[in-house]
Amino acid sequence: MEEHQDGKGTMWELDQTLDQPLGDEATQVRGFQNSKEHPLAVTIRLAFISLGVVYGDLATSPLYVFPSVFPDGIVDRRDVLGAVCLIVYSFTLIPLIKYVFIVLRANDNGEGKFRSIVLVLGGTFALYSLICRHAKVNTIPNQHPTDQYLTTYSRRPVPENSRASTIKKLLEGRNSLQKLLLVLVLLGTSMVIGDGVLTPAISVLSSVSGIKVAHPSFHQGHVVILALIILVLLFSMQHVGTDKVGVMFGPVILVWLLSIGAVGVYNIAIHKPDIFRALSPVAGFDFLRRTKSKGWARLGGIVLSITGAEAMFADLGHFSTVSIRLAFTSLVFPCLLAAYLGQASFLLKFPDKVDQTFYRSIPDPVYWPMFVIATVAAIVASQATISATFSIVKQSVALGCFPRVKIIHTSNRILGQIYVPEVNWILMLLCLAITAGFRETTQIGNAYGIAVMAVMLVTTLLMTLIMLFIWQTNLSLVLLFLVTFGSVETIYFSAVLFKIAKGGWVPLAIAAALMLIFYAWHYGTVKRYQFEIQNKVPLAWILGLGPSLGLVRVPGVGFVYTDLAHGVPSMFSHFITHLPAIHSVLVFVCVKYLPVNTVLEDERFLFRRIGPPDYWMYRCTVRYGYRDLHRRDEQFEERLIGALADFIRKDDDNNRVVLSQRRIEHQVVEDQLKFLVAAKESGVVHILGNTVVKARKGSGLAKRIAINHVYSFLRKVCRETSVIYHIPHETMLNVGMIYDV
Repeated sequence: MEEHQDGKGTMWELDQTLDQPLGDEATQVRGFQNSKEHPLAVTIRLAFISLGVVYGDLATSPLYVFPSVFPDGIVDRRDVLGAVCLIVYSFTLIPLIKYVFIVLRANDNGEGKFRSIVLVLGGTFALYSLICRHAKVNTIPNQHPTDQYLTTYSRRPVPENSRASTIKKLLEGRNSLQKLLLVLVLLGTSMVIGDGVLTPAISVLSSVSGIKVAHPSFHQGHVVILALIILVLLFSMQHVGTDKVGVMFGPVILVWLLSIGAVGVYNIAIHKPDIFRALSPVAGFDFLRRTKSKGWARLGGIVLSITGAEAMFADLGHFSTVSIRLAFTSLVFPCLLAAYLGQASFLLKFPDKVDQTFYRSIPDPVYWPMFVIATVAAIVASQATISATFSIVKQSVALGCFPRVKIIHTSNRILGQIYVPEVNWILMLLCLAITAGFRETTQIGNAYGIAVMAVMLVTTLLMTLIMLFIWQTNLSLVLLFLVTFGSVETIYFSAVLFKIAKGGWVPLAIAAALMLIFYAWHYGTVKRYQFEIQNKVPLAWILGLGPSLGLVRVPGVGFVYTDLAHGVPSMFSHFITHLPAIHSVLVFVCVKYLPVNTVLEDERFLFRRIGPPDYWMYRCTVRYGYRDLHRRDEQFEERLIGALADFIRKDDDNNRVVLSQRRIEHQVVEDQLKFLVAAKESGVVHILGNTVVKARKGSGLAKRIAINHVYSFLRKVCRETSVIYHIPHETMLNVGMIYDV
């Protein structure tokens, strides 16, 4: 064989010629459906619905903020003024300015219309996917040139010799930076999942603990039991979904916000009308100056007033940024400010009643209605967080960072409502353990604060990168954003870290366990993919076997599943080496997820013919966004064969050159379609690789533990590919192989 100077022979050259990117038909893009601005009525309706989905957590914070700020009681009434001052300015700076007016301005379509890209199912992953679209930093390096032609794969051009171009080259050229970026994203994701454990615990426990105000004889043990019962019922009903009851979430939070706002105004008018002097920043600085280290530690309780702000870009549906902003500025912000100022007014008059500030500040005639509303609002807030956790796990699976789990779509009308059984029961057990173990909201609040501030810091860092790289914002504005929010969040984070021994260790332990799972699964997945790349079979060798591939071609359709976007997996050569027959129609299927939220149905399947028509070999890339679901009723097999038939027709249209040959070409296509139908009727077989991944001899201890133990265990307990794609067992064929990585 003739060798080139680069060491690659003509066989390699032939393989590259044969294994070109998917053809022109794969790059055809349907008409782009530009998102139109919502009419006022639709925007108001979306804002109303978003109350229950987005703001439940943030809205229920008044239940437990002041008891967490003053766990040992109030010594000086001036501390109340200082604390509420810091609450007001924190609430204004982080949720309002940072999230509503900056983070939600992530421009996804490059046309000046702000779309809610960061609102789609989990903020950190959405921001990460935005970065992945502009730089080749994907978790699984199976990008394809045709991916960028997707309707939803929009990105801004990067000018040459610009700051953005320099950052792009730096990210793409340094593997260490890509790993650091991924670790940052996974850390934020781990903390968000930790929220899914802590939010139900603190929300439900704080809401039902108010019963002790009306009945002092009701012991804390009874409160904990009541909270545990509600939590068990909440998690046990997750499989039903929120399709039917979800319409009530918005009204519940609306009533809740109006109620606490009204009670706040009442307390201000009755107890301390001059509470508004707390709006002066002097009160906050005086509080920190006088209390010194104690005031610093109390920042860990103040931070609970902004818990749930990150949910503004962890949306579960289709909410525009305008609707999110409208709901927050017109209702959420003023009602919560009134609630906090009202509670502060009450505490200035009754500083000894800080242990149950919320319930003790409620007028007696409306106590029980408020108790019921608070409990229902806490359940709604918990439900939204649990659903967000399911969605984030779904994204993690799509990006190759989490083991495959069963994902059930619970609604035929609303996209994005899913249920993950394994995750649900783990969340329930952890939530019950935390509630029963801590028994008080103060320690749970300490844990909650660490999780929330970690997520916010990660968001700030990712947003800074997006401003520099994608938005190409003025450098001075980027520095202003980073210094302002980074410094404030770092101060708060340092305060909550002081409470590690008092419950703050919980989110760190959860994050450590999740990071181990994330890292081991991603590391093993990448190593397995690299092994397949290095050991893929040259197409030239396959085609050199002739149309029969040196085997008996029996009637039927064989789908060979592979992670490779191009090339033939080594599993296939292993298969044909040990079996004397193969199906008359072969399709190499690569199912992959792209850094976009969804892929349109008419852009889902990309086909390319391998070799001459009489080989009956095709390559198919099935593309999904991280929001797309594999539903049991989607008839994946039927759609795959239907897309292949469409490709055959389209391939015929593209190849018609001479007018006089049209009848002949048409007849050939009809014969091919009849052959495909006959093959399908003879039977369809799905061929999957059942691989065992092991660390090769001589590997380091860390690699052996990650691959041979953690990754191997996760593969044993996770769902198989056949379950994910709903492949019937009677049509499935597993090919066993050992990968030494």
